[in-house]
Formats: sequence, structure tokens, C-alpha cells
Amino acid sequence: MKVRKRYGMKEKRFWRDVAPYAEAFGVELHGGKFEVAETDGPRVYILDGTPIVLDFGDGAGEGPSGHAPALVGILRHPPTRRYVTVDPGAVRFLANGADVMAPGIVDADPGIREGDVVWVREQVHGKPLSVGRALRPGTEMVRGQGKAVEVFHYVGDRLWKLFE
Repeated sequence: MKVRKRYGMKEKRFWRDVAPYAEAFGVELHGGKFEVAETDGPRVYILDGTPIVLDFGDGAGEGPSGHAPALVGILRHPPTRRYVTVDPGAVRFLANGADVMAPGIVDADPGIREGDVVWVREQVHGKPLSVGRALRPGTEMVRGQGKAVEVFHYVGDRLWKLFE
């Protein structure tokens, strides 16, 4: 994956495009340098040098349609909503891009609805591991069997390496 074009943008447009993400995930964003990177994958909104939001557009290609948080941005600006917490046994699988299975989940935001974009964190330190789409509501993730989150961005993937 390569950055085809990277350019600055006006603050008003940046906040218009990023505000729905910040509100949905409970993220406090402050900064001064607003940029966009056009890649051969999603468009990436950048705040003070940190990728914050991935815009997958209409869903063509890798990832979902719409906006999703960038893992590097989650590290710098931790969200307070739409989290799924997994036990330490799941970490090595998620680091390789595996989907999140319900037996490995120890906690989830009860406000998550089926189809929402969520971020997955590990239990011990709360560090982000992946971003994906919820396949069931947050209240049902902690119990049950099968796949709970379909992952499309994880630590070590092409998007991660592009901005590390």
C-alpha cells in the first residue's frame, strides 16, 4: 500500500468529515495541522501527523463502507465507546488478523449494535489490537459461541505499516 497524494485541508472541512467518528467513539480531538492522505486503499484523515480516521468510501475493495478509526490514532487519542475487550489468549491470533471469537471476549460496550464499527483491545493494558464490524450486539458478545467481530484493520497490517 502506498500514499498516492498527501495534502493539507481546511479545519472546517476536516471537522465536518471527522466529527461523526469522534462523537460515535467518544474521542476528544484537539490539534492544528489537518491533512488527508489518498492511498490505494482508504482515504486517511490525519491530525498533527497522526492518522485518525480511515474513509473506505462506498466499501469497494478492502474494508467496510464509511469511516473507521485508525489504530495509530486510537493509541494517541483513546476512544471511550465501541470497545471490545479480549483475554490474553486471543492476542496472538488477533495480531495475525484473525476475526474475534465470542469465547475470547471478556467485556464489550453495551451500546454496540450489530453492524457497528468497533475497536478491539487487550485486557491487561487496554492497548488496541484491531478494528472491525460487530456481528452481534455488545450485550451478546460476552456470552455465546462463534464469530463476534469481523476484523478489517489490525496491528501489523498494510495500513499500520504505512503510518508507523
